[in-house]
Amino acid sequence: MTSTDAESRFSRRRADKFGERRRELADAALATLADRGYARTSLRDIAQASGSSLGVLHYYFRDKVELITYCVSRYKARCVERYDTIAAHATDPEELLRDAGEGLAATLEQDALLHRLWYDLRSQSLFEESFRLDVADIDASLERMIGRIVDAYAALVGVEPRCSRGVAYAAFDGLFQQALLRHLSGDPAALDDLRAGTRLLLTRLV
Repeated sequence: MTSTDAESRFSRRRADKFGERRRELADAALATLADRGYARTSLRDIAQASGSSLGVLHYYFRDKVELITYCVSRYKARCVERYDTIAAHATDPEELLRDAGEGLAATLEQDALLHRLWYDLRSQSLFEESFRLDVADIDASLERMIGRIVDAYAALVGVEPRCSRGVAYAAFDGLFQQALLRHLSGDPAALDDLRAGTRLLLTRLV
């Protein structure tokens, strides 16, 4: 092995460890951010809650903006993977209608505070330019996710979607956000209405 090869392997291991530690810190920070929201949470709060020092957080993240966008991006990427699995494995239209509705209702019920954090971040991007590129990237990934669900349902019923992916995403995003607001307010019908609304939207969009 040449010295160049050894240096390359060392650099990769160092980068892997750095990335792994960033992920660990982000996952530890996510619960605090989700509970308190962006504006009411400082890096010091996150450091205390995660058992890390402020200096450690600053070593791995430039500032709170980078930390929160990294946290939310990681969480939303996991959401996209789950719905891509639904779209890829559905074998008939009824199955897809059921699984899509159940999937949205389950993630809303289990991770309501994390979704609230996403909407908080997206609202902050209206005022803080530093958020906008990351928010746009997350939004684009969610739009593609909804597009794949709609395309999968359209293929199963043998027709073409009746609208663009952007329109489909806007419709589902509005449905989900309203359900989230109702669920956080204690409305017992919010989850069932989300399931029913998902079914209705999918059948209307194709």
